[in-house]
Amino acid sequence: MIVYNPNDPELRADPYPTYRRLLDDVPLYHHEAPPRYWALSRHADVASAWRNFELYSSDHGVVIEQWGSDAHRTMSFLAMDPPGHTRIRALISRGFTPARVDRLRPRIAELSRDYLEPVLDKGTFDFVTDFAAMIPVDVISELIGVPVSDRPMLRRLSEAIMEREDVDGNLTGKVRDSVTGLAAYYTELVAERRRHPREDLASALLAARIDGDRLAEGDVVSTLMLLGTAGNETTLKLLATAWRLAWQHPGQRERAFADVDAWVEESLRFEGPSQYTARRLTREVKLHGRTMPADSMVLLLMGAANRDPRVFPDPDRYLIGRDTSATLAFGVGRHFCFGAALARLEARVVLREVAAAVSPDYEVHLEHAEWALSSSVRGHSRLPTTVTRRA
Repeated sequence: MIVYNPNDPELRADPYPTYRRLLDDVPLYHHEAPPRYWALSRHADVASAWRNFELYSSDHGVVIEQWGSDAHRTMSFLAMDPPGHTRIRALISRGFTPARVDRLRPRIAELSRDYLEPVLDKGTFDFVTDFAAMIPVDVISELIGVPVSDRPMLRRLSEAIMEREDVDGNLTGKVRDSVTGLAAYYTELVAERRRHPREDLASALLAARIDGDRLAEGDVVSTLMLLGTAGNETTLKLLATAWRLAWQHPGQRERAFADVDAWVEESLRFEGPSQYTARRLTREVKLHGRTMPADSMVLLLMGAANRDPRVFPDPDRYLIGRDTSATLAFGVGRHFCFGAALARLEARVVLREVAAAVSPDYEVHLEHAEWALSSSVRGHSRLPTTVTRRA
């Protein structure tokens, strides 16, 4: 019997044997115990559902534990469908332009060197807590307009919001308090930017208009919460995963250091941070010989779909340089991840700086590593490593 529960710590540590069984034997899985949900694992089904927002609606949110009609209050446009989703995404695009993102490139490189230099002298350090964790926080904070003094607090709140200590995914008081605290912080920041605009994303979102339409302050707050939490955590998990994978596959390590872009892309396919997204079924659907009732929660398992042998030959082989163009790591269609370009840019720049500074013969102390307590975002909260500085 196959049991798929994304909040199970054992599955979180290694979901891929379960994914293989789902892909082969149960392409439409039904979890009958509360919280009840269905799960699609094959690439064709997952990609089709991502594109068909009229059938697979996002209006109840994208994770099990925050499923509900009011999910948009904290998830912003992630918990919306067109036309509301289109409107807010278009307005945000005015402040989150490709040019604004690309201008961060030299700053990301500078931050990487600043945080890397002190730990190189140690030789042994935690890749997550001593180095990588600070960079996405600083990048998104500088983009939004968060002062340096507030960033450690925002990092703590972001980490707490993503933690799921309950095996059924129930939100703890710690998570709820962190959501409240983060909302209060960004509400105050938005009010201050309304009075005194600056050259930052918070001000740009307040000023953005299309045909006279503008974002309400509540929409700006929820958007900043989304960017400051999900974008930060997924990028961090991608960095640590790529670092571990290159160590676990020594035959690929020289290639990784020589072609960082391909290293990032294969890491996204092989063990991407975003494991699933939730949808609400708007009508009854028959698929793979089973019937899903209307209003069912359906999980789209990108982590499984990116290992589907129907799309990726020899999918359980980590092969840097393979064709990853069909990856669903960031989704597809109108709900394609808004922060994909920034996540890719950060990962490439940070890992390129690391590869330039250290020798490829590094070690990861996996016996002391820890997994983050999250159902939908998979990666390490601790990853001790030992490096040798390049001559």
